[in-house]
Amino acid sequence: MIFGRNAVYEVLRAGRRQPYRLLVAEGSQEKGRLLEIIGLAQSKRLRLEHVRRGRLDTLDPGHQGVALEVDEYPYSNLVDILDRAVERNEPPFILILDILQDPQNFGALLRTAEAVGVQGIVLPLRRTVTVTPAVVNSSSGACEYLLIVQVNLAQAIATLKEAGVWVIGLENSLQAENIERFRLDGPLALVVGSEGEGLRPLVRQSCDGLLQLPMRGQVASLNAAVAGSVALYFAWQARRFAVDSSRST
Repeated sequence: MIFGRNAVYEVLRAGRRQPYRLLVAEGSQEKGRLLEIIGLAQSKRLRLEHVRRGRLDTLDPGHQGVALEVDEYPYSNLVDILDRAVERNEPPFILILDILQDPQNFGALLRTAEAVGVQGIVLPLRRTVTVTPAVVNSSSGACEYLLIVQVNLAQAIATLKEAGVWVIGLENSLQAENIERFRLDGPLALVVGSEGEGLRPLVRQSCDGLLQLPMRGQVASLNAAVAGSVALYFAWQARRFAVDSSRST
């Protein structure tokens, strides 16, 4: 069950999942985004049920009066991500998340990744957050437009290197170099570590380099979602804010 108006709207609009029924809280004002959701549901001939708000409260307090029953999230594979780069006529631009565990951080990074044109997200097989209804909501549905894979990270990094992708780890350490010393406009996979542990040793060793963000304040570091988002925008800036022609208006 997907909940939250933006999340439900984007799931329906993206059309990657099979929807089964739409639940709307009784007494909700059918205007704005909710009216758009109902319109999409009607265009897909989706069953609409008006239910008591308490029924939706059992899903999540932030349901915003709407929920959607759909298939599970459709994960992709690494080849699909590299093919998407070719289809867009762009160098690969990939985000690798090494055992990130907080759904809010994951959702925030997905929103940024989708906004800057990342072609795909790579997750490890274990000890990681995955695309749950809470993540769909925290990403405002951005996950529905991204290719997300779950693989062995060491093998995935080796495959990306064979494809000519430069794998750069994001880390605040003595070994990491200032981001200004890196070229970020070519084939790139940015690796962001977990909230507490950072990059695991094997993943760190597999990287072609380690970068850190410049900081002048008193706080030692940024959290994973903020640091990753800033680095992604640095990379997009290096690409001269290139826009996929299929999405431009």
